[in-house]
Order: sequence, then C-alpha cells, then structure tokens
Amino acid sequence: MKAILVGFGVAGFSWYKRLRDRGLLAAVVETDPAMKEKMGSDNFPFYTSLAEALDKEQADFLVNVTSPMAHTVVNNAAFDRKLPVLCEKPISFDYEESIQIVQRAERENISFMIAENYRCNAGIRKLKQLLEQGAIGRISTIDILFYRYHHVQRKYTVSLLDDIGVHHFDMIRYLSGAEGQSVYAELYNPIGGWEEEGAVINTNAIIDMEGGIKVSYTASIASRGNQTPWAGNWRIEGTEGTIEYIDQVIYHIRDGVTTKIDDYSDVQAPDTLKEFLASLEEQREAETSGSDYLKTQTLVHFAKISSTEGRKVEIKHPN
Repeated sequence: MKAILVGFGVAGFSWYKRLRDRGLLAAVVETDPAMKEKMGSDNFPFYTSLAEALDKEQADFLVNVTSPMAHTVVNNAAFDRKLPVLCEKPISFDYEESIQIVQRAERENISFMIAENYRCNAGIRKLKQLLEQGAIGRISTIDILFYRYHHVQRKYTVSLLDDIGVHHFDMIRYLSGAEGQSVYAELYNPIGGWEEEGAVINTNAIIDMEGGIKVSYTASIASRGNQTPWAGNWRIEGTEGTIEYIDQVIYHIRDGVTTKIDDYSDVQAPDTLKEFLASLEEQREAETSGSDYLKTQTLVHFAKISSTEGRKVEIKHPN
C-alpha cells in the first residue's frame, strides 16, 4: 500500500514521518515548493500540483492534511480517481458541504475516513470497555471539564468546538453509544481572551442524548489555571456507580469502594492509520468513517445554531 500525502505543514510533516517510517509513502504534494526542504535527504517525489501527482503516481490511497478550507477540493480530486481518503478533521467548515462529500463517498462506494484520534487513546478504550461491561450500570449523566491555554497561529478564525471540542463531542458519542437529540450551548470569547473577531474560545453546553443521558460540557482554551489533559476530565454517573477519568487515570466508584485503574495494557488501541488500513484490507467501514464523523460534526453544527439563536435546539441528523 502506498499513499499520496497532500499538505506539508506541521500536521502534514507529522503524517509524513508516520507514512515514511511504515513504508507507505508514495509522494508528497504541497503548493509551497520551499516546504520540500523538510524532506532533507529523503528522495520521495515532491509535487506542487495535486493533478500532476495523481497522474504520475500509482497510489492506493490519499492522506489529506491540507488546510480545512482546501479539504473538499482535495477530497473530490481523489474521489474522481476512486482513491480512498484518510482526511484530517473537519470534513469541511461548511456543514452542507460536509454532507455532500460524505454522500458522494457513500454513493460511489469510496472509503473515506476522518482521522479522529482521541477515541484511540488507551485510557478511553479502557473506559469504554468498563462501561460496556456494566461497571456503573446504565449511564445517567456525563460531565466534562476541559481547560487549556492554547493560543496558536491559524489560517482561520479560532473556534474551540471546531478545533478541539469536536474531539470531545466524538468521545461523548463513542462512550455513551448514543446520538444527540437536542443541545443548548453558549459559545463566546471571555474577558481576558485574545482579540480576534469572531473568535470562539469558551463553550458551555447541555446535550440531551438518546436514552435520557444528559451531558454537561464546559471548555476553554484561554484558561490560565491548572491545565487538563487534551481529552479533558470526565465524570460519568450510572445507576450503580460512577467512573471518573481524571488526568488520564480511571477511578471506578461502586458501593462506596474506589478502584484506581491506570493499566490499560489489556485493551486494543489502534491508531487512525492502522484502523484505516485495516478497513481497506477487510473491506469494511472504518470506525471513524466520514458518515460516522458527520454525526459528531452534526452535534457541533447544532451547538453553534443554539448559541446563535440563544435557545435549546433539536438536533436533526442528515439522512
């Protein structure tokens, strides 16, 4: 299996090393020719034109690590060649465009996966295992706290939900096994946040999930206090106990007894690339396929609508 890597920025270079070290790289595409210097003495083909790379290279799949604004053009170009695509999130900043891309992949039976990596963490896999085993009975409520100071240069306006919160929303779906039904959210730039028109740095949301599960989400990327892990800190209440996931350590509380769990060696936690390749080999839908990820993006989309309209809104999933 060989891949064409499109995009050679910070994230793209990380993917470059991953593909190179696993013997999976066919070529690199990057519109800025100066970026070729990153390759050092490596002798892989380097193109500034995606069309030229697609014409000249025999690849089995494409990895899309371009700026989100370019995702759709690149994805469609790959789909035109019936090439499977592993794409960084989001599918697109435009929700309707995201729906169209997923529908095209499904219609033409082209494998399309989003590199949604937070759920691949071994601790999260262990958490899922415990919940499925009934460690706390039936899930009742989920409370998530996320606090970081994360001010970096972007080519687009900062949005906590688009950049990081989408990972947490995906984890909500993954751990609960339920889909969102309604959401009330406030998205805002707090006092002390950085000056950027349209910036969304803090989020507070209440999400009603299937089965009566209620989720509370509080997040900030302008916090100057103690920082949580990127996955946040979680408290999951059940009908027969509680699970806390604090600083990547699990605490299982049941019948007044607290059990600390920090050994996750008994769970399988494949990374996104391994899962994508396995899905191609086994001719099945990837765990975080475009169609699955779209359900997460739908949560984000309606949270934005709720904040704009100042009310609780029903979550309508695309057909």
